[in-house]
Amino acid sequence: MRQRIIVCPVIQNDGEFLLCKMAADRGVFPGQWALSGGGMEPGETMEAALRREIKEELGDELIITDIKPWAFRDDIRTKTYADGTTEDIYMIYLIFDCISANRAVTFNEEFQEIAWVAPEAIKSMDLNEATRVKFAQKGII
Repeated sequence: MRQRIIVCPVIQNDGEFLLCKMAADRGVFPGQWALSGGGMEPGETMEAALRREIKEELGDELIITDIKPWAFRDDIRTKTYADGTTEDIYMIYLIFDCISANRAVTFNEEFQEIAWVAPEAIKSMDLNEATRVKFAQKGII
């Protein structure tokens, strides 16, 4: 089984969290709301990987002003690819608290939609399991 180290930003701006609705036909959590993030590449530091993933998935204009390591966890997930094939992957999540100076987001094809969400509204969303666990650990849901 392949192993991936995933960097995952929990991005806040003015008390709201940035959530992304995953594409319906691919990924680890198709069609559910999640945090952005992705795999580290060989030779990258954790922060370099985190900043690259934010830029790739959320665009050049989102300004992250503060990054603090927060938690880590692991699990096994089944990833669905655009061609319909699947793969089980052992994932190690490195989770970071991030503050953004703005809300300028241009998301890529991995997401159907993005939203800035108040903490009290998060528990009613169709969150993927990993995101639900992260917000439960933070005491938000």
